[in-house]
Amino acid sequence: MEIHVARPAGTCYGVERALKLAREAARAAKGAPVASLGELIHNPQAVDTLRLIGVDVVDSLDDLVPASEAVESTLIIRSHGVAPSVIEEAQARGARVVDATCPHVARVQEAAEKLALEGFTVLIVGEPDHPEVFGIHARAGKKSHVVTGASDLPPLEDLQDARVGVVIQTTQTAEALNEVVEELRDKVAELCVVNTICSATTKRQQATEALAAQVDVMIVVGGHNSGNTRRLYEISKESCHASYHIETSAELEESWFADAEKVGITAGASTPEDQLQSVVARIQEIGELYTEPKGKPGESLDGKADRS
Repeated sequence: MEIHVARPAGTCYGVERALKLAREAARAAKGAPVASLGELIHNPQAVDTLRLIGVDVVDSLDDLVPASEAVESTLIIRSHGVAPSVIEEAQARGARVVDATCPHVARVQEAAEKLALEGFTVLIVGEPDHPEVFGIHARAGKKSHVVTGASDLPPLEDLQDARVGVVIQTTQTAEALNEVVEELRDKVAELCVVNTICSATTKRQQATEALAAQVDVMIVVGGHNSGNTRRLYEISKESCHASYHIETSAELEESWFADAEKVGITAGASTPEDQLQSVVARIQEIGELYTEPKGKPGESLDGKADRS
């Protein structure tokens, strides 16, 4: 049984940066309370590891810095970003704020705010309940709308005389953006589209699609609460029916590989390398023979391990 790992796969720059900042904050706090507002990244195992070094998870500022108390503490802004008012309130309460917002997410926030200031009605293509979208929506203001796709647009008669600006959640697909743009094209007074899909997301999606078309079984590794990992699974499923989304190697079932000659593995942008390699090792154990004609475990078919 051959095993091939898509490249790039696993943690992107923004996630690695957030984890690094959290570890540094824990060391600098010297025992004082440290917490992220919501899970730092969408990977339960990584979040649990941070808890072991003193980085807790809180759902509100009151859980870390009660308004009536002066408590020395550090608040870490998760990689998905937050509304500016959250940072302002935390600082007003005396908390040290470590902003681990992914730089790509910050650019979406800035693009949405700029469009709003220029008088555009801003449409944000993304998941309404996703924390990244909350932060973008807050920066875009009251005239902005969150849409999941072309079928979710406001009535076009309400937009026909409007200047419309479009941004998109960093982990969405180009297809979702294109559908919205095509629906709006020539139907609004002015259309300004800012493609804010992260290049790391695009590369992982392309690598997953290419590999899934070549294998009998495809394993997608990452948090079940991770939007970008779920999209990798959806993309994989289109080309390889036997695709499975797991968080850890413990979820692998031997029966999945009974008739497999080639197995592909990919991982979401919030999946650390050690979790990915744990899955590779477990599949090696399941297969009586592990053969990768080119390269080493963890490399792509051409032997390159591009993690950009």
